[in-house]
Amino acid sequence: MSETVGLVGLGLAGTAIARRLVAEGYDVTGFDVDPGRREDLSKDAVTIASSAAEVGEQAGRVILSLPDTSVVVQVVEGAGGILEAATPPNYVIDTTTGDPEQTSALAKRLAGRGVKLLDAPFSGSSQQLMNRDVVFMIGGEGSAFEACSDIFEALSGKVFYLGESGSGSRAKLASNLILGLNRLALAEGLAFAKKLGLEPQAFLELLKVTPAYSAAMDVKGDRMLKGDFEPEARLRQHCKDVSIMLKCAAQLGQDLPLSKVHLDVLQKAMEAGDGDLDNSAVIRELERRGSK
Repeated sequence: MSETVGLVGLGLAGTAIARRLVAEGYDVTGFDVDPGRREDLSKDAVTIASSAAEVGEQAGRVILSLPDTSVVVQVVEGAGGILEAATPPNYVIDTTTGDPEQTSALAKRLAGRGVKLLDAPFSGSSQQLMNRDVVFMIGGEGSAFEACSDIFEALSGKVFYLGESGSGSRAKLASNLILGLNRLALAEGLAFAKKLGLEPQAFLELLKVTPAYSAAMDVKGDRMLKGDFEPEARLRQHCKDVSIMLKCAAQLGQDLPLSKVHLDVLQKAMEAGDGDLDNSAVIRELERRGSK
């Protein structure tokens, strides 16, 4: 009989995690506050629980795929949360891109209850996760990482254990800073090329063989040119990530001038109604600025 793995949060990333685990032979019990998401995943051989507490009761290892750390804390410690299970899980794997200090504090509180937390965000979209092509960055106790290594191997061929609790979250923020700016630079360059009268697709292919190349061109370039913004990673989520980066940087006395500009672009895109589109839709905001 296959082991049951719990999953709370059945959005884009959570759905991809569930489907990958089922494909790898795991039984998955999941929960989401959105009944539509629960219904969708019930068709994929996922057992749907009635609460996060029920997920914690049925699985010794529970994965979280949630919007931010405040939601993580509520799901773990709040009413109906995982800790309300009669027998809480031994391990919680938090894939959320969250606040490193709050994550570390939660790990300490959970340790006092006999539960080990791994902060395990990943770099890549939900589609890349489905293809087992994301990069996991993991912080927490080494013994907990070893105990959950089979789950990470099922989800990705690229897994990095970075040390103490919060290390995964810190690495994800720094990585996302660079990734997001690469994506923004690509969008700005493509918008500029169009204004210059260059044929966009030919210019994109040129870029891929120049020193300007970044992986963003492969993942997001065609989507930007075709206006295909069906979400694989939502723009509003990256706006949240950049806000956390700037908060952490301010606490550390580090100026992030490019990220401040990036946040302004993302916030304006959200004000224009693009928040639920794929993060490649950042090009729409740059094109709007070109029409003024």
